[in-house]
Formats: sequence, structure tokens, C-alpha cells
Amino acid sequence: MSARNADITRKTLETDIEVTLLLDGEGKAEIATGIGFLDHLLTGLVKHSRFDLTLRCKGDLHIDDHHTAEDCAIALGQALDAALSDRRGIARFGSALAPLDEALARAVVDLSGRPFASVELGLAREKLGELSCEMIPHVIASLATASRSCFHVDVLKGHNDHHKAESAFKALALALRQAVARDGGSAIPSTKGVL
Repeated sequence: MSARNADITRKTLETDIEVTLLLDGEGKAEIATGIGFLDHLLTGLVKHSRFDLTLRCKGDLHIDDHHTAEDCAIALGQALDAALSDRRGIARFGSALAPLDEALARAVVDLSGRPFASVELGLAREKLGELSCEMIPHVIASLATASRSCFHVDVLKGHNDHHKAESAFKALALALRQAVARDGGSAIPSTKGVL
């Protein structure tokens, strides 16, 4: 079986990002975005999806967290899209529930080739560490768009924003793990014949 991997470089006036992604990995993460809580969320995503990811970003954090968080998600999504190639032989769909103490999140994904995201996390705080809470659903949506995937991610209950955000990323990781799995076939999993 051929390796499903990708290397992406994204350089703008706002960020300079390098990503190396291996889908059939062991959950190894080397992540340095400059935003500790974003590193934490992405590390959880990688661990539970069993991807291997190296992501390094130098961003304009003297302005705020927006460009760095968004562009890291875009670069990671581009890597996911590239590693999936024509998406032949994948399960395509995945769904998962993930608890973290009192919080419970659900993620349903379709690696459809059509970008869409519905993300409802119910976060109340302004920030978690140095990451704005408004950026957390935006990161998930940017990842969906750049990877040409459909994500539905919802926090079903919980009152601790750290737990809610982390459970959402864990649920997404588990759903992605199912969706990218090789299901033994060689066909493109679509009645259209293309994803």
C-alpha cells in the first residue's frame, strides 16, 4: 500500500507555515503554532485520529491569534486533502461521540469533496489561554473547507469551555479516523464516481 502523506508550505504576509501529514500514523504530533491552546487541541486531534503531524507556524501574533489559527487550519486541511488524493478506497463517512468529564461532543464527517461545516460548541469564555473562543469553531470550519469535507460538530452538553472544546476535537479526530480508513475496496465511494 502506498503511503498517504502530504507536505504543505503556506507563506503569506501574515504567516509562514510548514505541515507534514501522514494519515496512517501512530498519533505523533510535533506542533508549534505559537498559541498554546491551539497546539493542545491539534495534538488531541492528531493523537486520536492516529495521524502523524508536524506543523510549525510563525505568525503575526503581535496583532492577534486570528491569522495564525485560521492559516494553520487551512494548511492542515490542504494536507489532508492532498494525502487523500482521489479518495479511492476510503470509508468516506465517520461519526463519533467523545466525552471529557461533564462535556460530551458529537462529530459527523463526510469526506465528500464538498466543503461544508456546521459547528456549535456553545463556548462562553472570551479566551482559552491565548486562543479566542470564537476562533475554535472557525478552525474546525477552515479545516473542513480546505480539506473539501463536510463536518458537523456539536457539543451536546457541558459547562467547562476547556472540556467542551477538547471533547469537540477528540470527537472530530475519532470521526476522521473512521472516514479515512481504507475499507478494503478500490472504488471511489460515490455514486458519482468522483469525490
